Amino acid sequence: MVYKAEYLWLDGNTPSAHLRSKTKVIADGDTPPIWGFDGSSTQQAEGDSSDVVLNPVLTVADPIRGGNNVIVMNETLLPDMSPHPSNTRAACEAASNTYSKYDTWFGIEQEYTFFDGNAPLGWPEGGFPAPQGDYYCAVGSDVIFGRDIVEEHMDACIEAGLHIAGINAEVMPGQWEFQIGPVAAPQVADELWIARWLLSRISENYGVTVSLAAKPVQGDWNGAGAHTNFSTNEMRENYDACIAAAEALGTKTTEHIAAYGAGIEDRLTGLHETASYKDFSYGVSDRGASIRIPWQVARDKKGYIEDRRPNANVDPYMSTRMIIETVCGAASR
Repeated sequence: MVYKAEYLWLDGNTPSAHLRSKTKVIADGDTPPIWGFDGSSTQQAEGDSSDVVLNPVLTVADPIRGGNNVIVMNETLLPDMSPHPSNTRAACEAASNTYSKYDTWFGIEQEYTFFDGNAPLGWPEGGFPAPQGDYYCAVGSDVIFGRDIVEEHMDACIEAGLHIAGINAEVMPGQWEFQIGPVAAPQVADELWIARWLLSRISENYGVTVSLAAKPVQGDWNGAGAHTNFSTNEMRENYDACIAAAEALGTKTTEHIAAYGAGIEDRLTGLHETASYKDFSYGVSDRGASIRIPWQVARDKKGYIEDRRPNANVDPYMSTRMIIETVCGAASR
C-alpha cells in the first residue's frame, strides 16, 4: 500500500515568494524523504544547474485528500545541503536557537481578500459596495461573502493539526482573517504557509482566488495585514519587559519595514487603523500605533505585544526572525 505526500515549498519570486507544491507517492511505513525539483522553473536556478533540494521540516495530515495522506512543508537547499539563497527559514531557525532561553511565542493574524475575477468577492460588477463599517464580524448575505470557504478552511486547518486559533470577517467586504498560534518560530511560519496553501487550494473548488496584497483595493478601504503577536518568557511575567520589547522594536524601524512585505507604503499610511511607515509608536489598545499593547496586558502587568506593521503578504520566516533578533538582542545587552 502507498500514501500521497503533497510537498510544499517557497519559490524564488520577488518581492513576494509564491507557494509551489507537487505530489510524491510513498510506500506505507516510509517517512517523506528528501526530494527535489527543477529550480529553473521557479526562479531558483539556471537551466544548466537546475536541481534544488526539498528538505522536509513539518509533516501534517492532509485534510483535502484524507486517509493517511500528508502535507509536507519543506525548506529549499542547494545540492551540497546548504541553505538555498531563497531559503529564509534557515536564518529564522538560527535566530530562534540563538535566543532559545527567551522561549519566544508568536501568534499571527493573517488577513486576506477573496477575489471573484478582477473584483473582491461580493462587490457589485463595475461598482463599489456600501462604505466599510457594516462588514467587520458581521452576519447576513448582504454583508458577508465567502463564509463557506472560510468555514471549510478552518475545519481543514483543525484536521491538519495546525494551531489555528480562530477566524473573523474583516472591515472590507470580501476580506477575512484567520489566526495561527501561539507557536514558537520557525514552526509558526511553517504552519502559516501550510494554512495559506490550504486556503488557496480550497478556494480553487469555488472558482475564487485569494489575494494577500497589502492594499487590494485603493481608496477608503482597509488594507490587509499579518499582525504579529509576540512574547518572551520575561514578557509573560513582567510588564516592564513588554514595554522594553516595544521600545526595542522602535530602534530598527527601517529594517523591519523593509522586511515586512511588498507594498507596505500603500498600506501603512497612518489611516485605516495603521501608523505611517515613516513613524514609530506604541500604546495601550491603540490600533493606530505601530505596536499595540492589549488592554488585558496593561491590566495584568504581563503578557505580549502586537506588531501591527507586517503585511498580509509578509514572509513570516523573515518577520519572526526580525522580531526575535531585535527584541531578544536588546534584552541580551
